[in-house]
Amino acid sequence: MTHHHHEHEIKSDLSLQEKMAKLLDHWIKHNSEHADNYRNWAIRAKDENMDEVASLLEDAASLTLDISAKFKKAISEIKLKTEE
Repeated sequence: MTHHHHEHEIKSDLSLQEKMAKLLDHWIKHNSEHADNYRNWAIRAKDENMDEVASLLEDAASLTLDISAKFKKAISEIKLKTEE
């Protein structure tokens, strides 16, 4: 089992907008890794005739990427605010 550390504290010399954008970008990358992992396990489940489990894992991957889409939109909003 692999472990990963969740360090979400960003350098304090950045503005709130910069911190948020960096944090959101980190979460997007992190979610992508999780979605890939869910999909890999879905394939394994399907190979073992666990079709419902595979379907649920695929759904979880899709939902994870939907969350990332929200994060991307939040980054766009931050960029708009900082350009004002």
